[in-house]
Amino acid sequence: MTAATLQARKNRTAMLALLGAAAMLGLGYAAVPLYQLFCQVTGFGGTTQRASESDADIAARQAASGAARTISVRFDANTAGDVPWSFHPEQPTDTVTIGQRDMAIYIAKNNSSERITGTATFNVEPEQAGKYFNKIQCFCFTEQVLEPGQQVRMPVLYYVDPKALDDPNMDGVEQITLSYTFHRALDLAE
Repeated sequence: MTAATLQARKNRTAMLALLGAAAMLGLGYAAVPLYQLFCQVTGFGGTTQRASESDADIAARQAASGAARTISVRFDANTAGDVPWSFHPEQPTDTVTIGQRDMAIYIAKNNSSERITGTATFNVEPEQAGKYFNKIQCFCFTEQVLEPGQQVRMPVLYYVDPKALDDPNMDGVEQITLSYTFHRALDLAE
C-alpha cells in the first residue's frame, strides 16, 4: 500500500467521522421540536391539541348528532419556585358536554415588586385524554407579562372531542384534569 493510498483512506475516514458528528449535532437540535410535534399529533404524555374555530364547529355538530354525554374537567394551577405569582383556577371543576365549547378562567397575580414574564406548560391526565382535549384559545399559547402587583384573568376556550366516546382507552374516564405550571421566561425587554 502506497503512502498516497494510505493518506486517502485516512482522509475518507476523517471525513466520514466529521459527517457523522455533524449529523448527530443536527439530530440533537432537531430532537426537541420533533418530540413536541410527535406529542402534539399523538397526545403523548397528556399533550393537549390545538384546534381552530372550524374544528370546534365540526365537533359540536358531531356531538349534537348523538346522545349528549358529559365529563368532569378539573383545573389545576402551579408555579415554578422562581415565579412569585399566585395562580389558581376561578373554579376547581366543571361538568362539560363532550363536543361543546366551554371556557375556564385562571387568575394570576404577580406578588413581587418586579415585572415578570411567565410561560405556561400544560398537560392533561389521564394521558390518553390528551389527544381529545382541544384548546381553541389559551393564555398558554403566548408569554404572559405581569407588572408588580398586577392581577389578570386568563381564559382557556376548549372542548373535548366526541371521538373520545369511540376510544376503548377512554372507557371509564369520568374526569380529565387540565394542569398548568407557570415558569419564568426570558424577558427580552429587561
